[in-house]
Amino acid sequence: MDGQTQPVERVAARFTDVWTRLKGLAEAAELPERARERIMKAERLTVQWLATLAFFFATVTARVEALALSPELEAAVLEQLIPGIYLERVAARSTAAETRHRVQAASTALLDVLRRADHPLQRLAPEDSARVEQVAGACADLFQRSSSCVEGRNGQLSLHHHGRHRLSDRRLAALTAVHNFHIRRPDGTTAAERFFGRTHPALFEELLLRVPLPPRPRRRRPRPPKLPYLMPVAA
Repeated sequence: MDGQTQPVERVAARFTDVWTRLKGLAEAAELPERARERIMKAERLTVQWLATLAFFFATVTARVEALALSPELEAAVLEQLIPGIYLERVAARSTAAETRHRVQAASTALLDVLRRADHPLQRLAPEDSARVEQVAGACADLFQRSSSCVEGRNGQLSLHHHGRHRLSDRRLAALTAVHNFHIRRPDGTTAAERFFGRTHPALFEELLLRVPLPPRPRRRRPRPPKLPYLMPVAA
């Protein structure tokens, strides 16, 4: 990983290679027709994925061009600053140490070049340098990776539906306990009080006495102080 921008044409060629290999594997494994139809359905989404990628690059280019920089500075922002900031964002979200260190190293390699005293970006006025950093950070945040668990409201509702499609025995027992010992009528009585004819301790106060406390949360890694991306480094 070197942070090099992947043009839409190169990504399209990679997609074509992937679909060709998947179809070959499906043929070799003699997968049923239903499985092959799913591969073809996914392949039809390629055009939309590539269109999204093309829209992202067009948006980033338009924002950088609005800065009215020289061609040399514009290329540095597009090919080094924005990829370096984006990889820094990815490294911060990576849970695997090996991946985090590898991605962070790629980000540092791109940004360190821009911090050299002899780089043309260092000759910008402080207010112009801050504006370039702000635009580059906004561009890096345009395209964010996510998992299927955080794809918006529809995904969240889908997860809730699947989680409640069939109640497990433990969930059913917990809901029954809440209904019998916690939910109260307007007269202030619970179902258990009405059934047994006497009061009982509060449900959640009893839980606090009986359930062990959860362990302490994992200590967060100390974060280094945030410095401007274009701050020059000592020679």
